[in-house]
Amino acid sequence: MPVPFKRADRVAGLIQEELSRLLLREVRDPRLHQVTITAVRVSGDLRHARVLFTSTGRPGGVEETLTGLRSAAGFLRGHLGRILHLRYAPELTFEADDSVERSLHVAALLKQIAVPEDQGGE
Repeated sequence: MPVPFKRADRVAGLIQEELSRLLLREVRDPRLHQVTITAVRVSGDLRHARVLFTSTGRPGGVEETLTGLRSAAGFLRGHLGRILHLRYAPELTFEADDSVERSLHVAALLKQIAVPEDQGGE
């Protein structure tokens, strides 16, 4: 029997799609041009949303991007409330997602300890 999705999971997906669209088309802040929303986690009561993002571009840009997202939070929350037709627009909390960097680091470590094929594990 398939496990049904919780409403919070469905709303998280909608928030992720809509935030991505808003950042791409509506937000004019230059600090937010290279932002990718990687995940959204919504609380069970739908009042809080934790938004994970990555930022490409200049070094040190993550802190600048985080500042830009925090300043745009009210604008984004207002649009989400109108578009998603929820009773309460969720409070947005932004966090940098470092999973890509961690996975690249782990891959580099695994590559360092890998046994060359010509040795064949002997």
